[in-house]
Amino acid sequence: MASHPDLTTFRALSFDCYGTLIDWQGGLATDIAPLLTSLPSSHPWRADPSLAVFRFNHHSNALSASQPTLSYNANLTESLRQLAKETGLSREASETLLASIDIASGPGRWPAFADTVDGLRRLGRFYKLVILSNVDEANIARATAGPLGGVRFDAVYTAEAIGSYKPSVENFRYLFDGVRREFGVDKEAGGLLHVARSLPVDHVPAKELGLRSVWIARGGDRPEGYGVGGDYEKLKGEGKLGFEWLFQTIGEFADEVERQFAEKEAREKK
Repeated sequence: MASHPDLTTFRALSFDCYGTLIDWQGGLATDIAPLLTSLPSSHPWRADPSLAVFRFNHHSNALSASQPTLSYNANLTESLRQLAKETGLSREASETLLASIDIASGPGRWPAFADTVDGLRRLGRFYKLVILSNVDEANIARATAGPLGGVRFDAVYTAEAIGSYKPSVENFRYLFDGVRREFGVDKEAGGLLHVARSLPVDHVPAKELGLRSVWIARGGDRPEGYGVGGDYEKLKGEGKLGFEWLFQTIGEFADEVERQFAEKEAREKK
């Protein structure tokens, strides 16, 4: 069995939501499918929809950087509009398709990964659970009541409330202040552990700020699985990553946490 550093000393876990807990890439691909199926069969996005997802993510990230106070639902709507411009479809055809796609409400209904809810319930036995997400208040409320229903989150911090998007360090400072104020958890004292999929959005600023972290890779440790979560080998080579734990899923992470707490309890009984 692989050996992992101690996970029993933390008091709170902060989670990225989309891409880590909820299938952002799969949900988005489903929502933009009507646009892609309207393209000629020879269009590269028909053969590989992930190419369109990458372009959408490019537009969304650019908007997040240039308009940090733009709500995420508005960000999604504008990103889709920019994506449609790249297709070569006529303006009339694009507008008809865009009107039929409710991308703004997508984050509130996109599915959780199969391992997410059970894993979070188990983790909630040991830690405070906190979301730090680049999403708007309305969508995160629908997500926590719907796809993530049955999980008790102790706090939810959104980009809309903060006024900027990750990877801004201001979002993480907001997190640090929040968990200290609400739960008495001090990042500097080692009480907080960040759990995320995205390398550039979460793990790069985590290292910069000295925040210990878990990488939920979901295949992103292999080139064919990088997706929108970042180029692992490139970022590792640049020395920008500092995560101490790597698991493929939230479920695997929860398994290791349970194992460590059980071993700790057994030792203390001796």
